[in-house]
Amino acid sequence: MFYWFMKVILSPFLYILFRPKVEGLEHVPEEGGAIFASNHLSFSDSIFLPLVVPRRVTFLAKSDYFTGTGVKGRATAAFFKGAGQVPVDRSGASAAQAALDTGIRVINEGALLGIYPEGTRSPDGRLYRGKTGVARMAIATGAPVMPVAMINTDKIQPIGKKLPRIMQVGVRIGRPIDFSRYRGQTGNRFIERAMTDEIMYELQQLSGQEYVNMYAAQAKEMLAEQRKADKAARKAEKAAKSGKSSGAQEGTPSAEPSDLHPTGQQAGESGSGPQAASHAA
Repeated sequence: MFYWFMKVILSPFLYILFRPKVEGLEHVPEEGGAIFASNHLSFSDSIFLPLVVPRRVTFLAKSDYFTGTGVKGRATAAFFKGAGQVPVDRSGASAAQAALDTGIRVINEGALLGIYPEGTRSPDGRLYRGKTGVARMAIATGAPVMPVAMINTDKIQPIGKKLPRIMQVGVRIGRPIDFSRYRGQTGNRFIERAMTDEIMYELQQLSGQEYVNMYAAQAKEMLAEQRKADKAARKAEKAAKSGKSSGAQEGTPSAEPSDLHPTGQQAGESGSGPQAASHAA
């Protein structure tokens, strides 16, 4: 009930502000379980996809979002529940299986499940290698998979930005991919990888993103290490410049052998400092 209440209240404002351009709504089944496999550019992806789809869309979300305390914590929990998200405990060794079981249950109940095969938001707007959880759910349920490309959501709300920019977003829903021929092949890693790669290919075609054959989580770790190294390099460079500056302010340095003329007299005896040395030369 709260989901539809939020959708009715928020939809007019979101449509006016962001003018979502939707393609492929005819591919959404009127009933029965199905999987929306979407690229993931921004936190707002989970807002705009349910906004444009007539049926309710359920996403899997970290259980931490539902257990916060205080005004902010309760407001966050209410929002995620209202947005049709289901809490999943991602801690511990059984976390992945718990997420799979929850997703399969949602699909078997005849609902639409939204999932991000990349596993996390893209750190740089590119499309990264998909995880095979979406394939396992499709095999276990026989549900069709609809690739969904979110457009411009990374520009509306980049990672780390709390307030969105006002601009048009796009949602492209591709033709359903039927994997029913693989029903009963759960556990076959080659089939699961082939299915996932097919989904990611369709996502790349819909979104036009550059594809990177690496998991997004790995890319984030590499970028974090690079930022850390760049920060250390800037700090070292600043310290070096500071050292040179303080040395120049101390006055005339002591004479070195290279500062002496063959006669044994110090260069620049007629004065002191760089200018005098240059005159003596």
